Amino acid sequence: MLSTKTRLGGALALILLALLINAGGASAACNQFGGIAAGQDPCAAETSTEATPVATVPGAKAKLVEGMAIAPASAPPAVKKVIEWANRIRTKPYVWGGGHGKWWDRGYDCSGAVSYALRGGGLITSPLDSTGLMSWGEPDAGRWITVYADAGHTYAVIAGLRWDTAGSADGTGPRWYADTASVVSGTLAVRHPLGY
Repeated sequence: MLSTKTRLGGALALILLALLINAGGASAACNQFGGIAAGQDPCAAETSTEATPVATVPGAKAKLVEGMAIAPASAPPAVKKVIEWANRIRTKPYVWGGGHGKWWDRGYDCSGAVSYALRGGGLITSPLDSTGLMSWGEPDAGRWITVYADAGHTYAVIAGLRWDTAGSADGTGPRWYADTASVVSGTLAVRHPLGY
């Protein structure tokens, strides 16, 4: 028999979960409790590329507003989802290996941040490291999404904005930038998802 304290604690956890789901929808619950470490992915339903009502800007280029990317109205639904998911982690710190053990992490490294964004559009099913992203997708630049990768760094240009953890020579964590050239130099593989 469970003690009164244990029953109350369990009931409180269920109430808090219900409030979380009601306050932020499935996204909030998925982000808080989702992950790949346990072999299950409760966020899978969220990777649908169905059109959802989101704020957009006219044209074919995303706009950077106070650190957040606003998707272009003409972008395909999958690209809008990639931007939406990247925005979710745009203030997280840089953490080496972050985003590789579970989708929702305390911080992200370069390939973890790119993988998380791509997963939002249903373009990737598990995180890839930088070396894996060097051969992911199709060669050359894409119309909407281009991933740049070498063995030491990865970043992406999504609807005209750079999604990168290396905003300065020291690195800052996953952030959006108006300039598309990374501060990291070298010969990078240039890849894109088929159709984008």
